[in-house]
Amino acid sequence: MLPVLLVAAAISSSAASPAEGIPASTNIPQAAYPCVDSDSKATFRISAPEAKEVKVDICGRKYDMVKNEKGEWTATTDPLVEGFHYYFMIIDGVSVIDPSSETFYGCGREASGIEIPESREAAAYYSFNKDIAHGQVRECRYWSDTEGRQRRCFVYTPAEYETNPDAEYPVLYLQHGMGENETGWHVQGHMADIMDNAIAAGKAVPMIVVMDNGNCDYIFGAKPGETHATFGASFAPVMINDLIPYIDNTFRTKTDRENRAMAGLSWGGKETFDITLSNLDKFSHIGSFSGALFALQDGLGNAYGGVFKDSKAFNDKVKVLFLSMGSEENFGASKISDALKDAGIDNIYYESPGTHHEWLTWRRSLNEFVPLLFK
Repeated sequence: MLPVLLVAAAISSSAASPAEGIPASTNIPQAAYPCVDSDSKATFRISAPEAKEVKVDICGRKYDMVKNEKGEWTATTDPLVEGFHYYFMIIDGVSVIDPSSETFYGCGREASGIEIPESREAAAYYSFNKDIAHGQVRECRYWSDTEGRQRRCFVYTPAEYETNPDAEYPVLYLQHGMGENETGWHVQGHMADIMDNAIAAGKAVPMIVVMDNGNCDYIFGAKPGETHATFGASFAPVMINDLIPYIDNTFRTKTDRENRAMAGLSWGGKETFDITLSNLDKFSHIGSFSGALFALQDGLGNAYGGVFKDSKAFNDKVKVLFLSMGSEENFGASKISDALKDAGIDNIYYESPGTHHEWLTWRRSLNEFVPLLFK
């Protein structure tokens, strides 16, 4: 029997369901493939009559595809982990986007993507709920004096923002990871649904969420001479000097440090620690989801200017320090959390069961993080 969410996907799609499963929710309209079966196996199909060899590249494995008499190539994967996955087709050695998939910015380029669904109950916190009020996500452009150019960010405002015109709101700055951009949290991360559901349930206070490009929207190593220390580092002055003033001047925000938070996934987690721990006069809530926290690999020591040396002073300033990762990844967040606790630094650790370095880990992390903020 197909999971409830697969049945729902079938109802919402007008594409006929192939024998191998239900069309993925991430397909373009009318596309039957890729499809997902009840065992979370995905079947891909692409028409390439002149091709000599076709593979599908997903979750670290390349599956050989088989051609039929119509020139259609098909492959079925092993069971895939629930959640969102980027993938590509490799046609005669060239990696391309599947024309049957919506495109998502990831891996430093536009990519195909497929959602391997959870049950309806498990996915409820990041699913659209017709019975609650919904906020808005706005595409905003602003001028950066730091870079001398126009930039773009996306801003979530809670449902009550339009109906409560005198209210001011705390702000969460939420960053993507390496090779992704400012669209990631809104599209792949289902940020708005997570926020709407958490706020409607009374788990989180109404807040504004800002998603900007962390200047790490390509794969490390693509720019000659770049180091881990410099990759994405140019975002820090943009955020402090341009983005925060723009948001505070444009939206009804609470502008004190007690009402400003920052969090990020993977490289965005690194950027979060780099920026917030150097600017504790501006931030009081900090989150790192699978963060690339290289500065702490050799211990706390003098990391971030020695900010952890005085635990009482740190705990008095930082209201929430949150670290998380998936149980199947090895980003060291649990060891860092333990080391911080041993040094007297208060922090909260969350581990997403059964997930790797992927969007389901980060959706769950955001859902755990936002109820902690601004309380």
